[in-house]
Amino acid sequence: MAYGPAVEIQRETLEQVLAGGPDTLLFVEHDPVLTLGANFHAENLLFTPEQYAAKGIELVRTDRGGDVTYHGPNQLVAYPIFDLNRHGRDLHKWLRDLEEAVIVCLASFGLEGYRFPPHTGVWVDGKKICAIGIKIKRWVSMHGIALNCNNDLSAFDLIVPCGILGYGVTSLSKELGREVTVEEVKPVLARAFAEIFKLSMAGR
Repeated sequence: MAYGPAVEIQRETLEQVLAGGPDTLLFVEHDPVLTLGANFHAENLLFTPEQYAAKGIELVRTDRGGDVTYHGPNQLVAYPIFDLNRHGRDLHKWLRDLEEAVIVCLASFGLEGYRFPPHTGVWVDGKKICAIGIKIKRWVSMHGIALNCNNDLSAFDLIVPCGILGYGVTSLSKELGREVTVEEVKPVLARAFAEIFKLSMAGR
């Protein structure tokens, strides 16, 4: 799905959660897009908008936190539209819990994920495997995490990912030496969210 329509679905879901609806976890794969967060710095784009367009990559300003990141096919993007009144009402805890869900997911694949303060996200062996960017509206969350599964990592060479110089990116497939698809990772990540946030999942 393109980035814009996914944001609209998030906003519609957020209104439902604000009205008392259940916490909702959305999974999506995006068409190639660079999203520019609230802390975006132009120098972290290494090409012009026209050059990105020629490569088939959309550029979108967004209201999430963070700098620039890439989304594309074979990368699992998870948008938890959760009422944080139910989960501690603490932004730092929320970010750490999102990281923990990814760390638990990676452990199921035999990988040791870890935090790398002060940078938000999850890392494996010195390389970033998961980016995180959030927005909170009246204590309901939007945006979320992007976990590299078997996506083409060369797209990250077109930017300074998350504005962090000197560190590379990796994926489940690269670390495990086999194809690890989004479809394989989705149920594992869903279970990790259920564990960390004490939820029961009703898929649809």
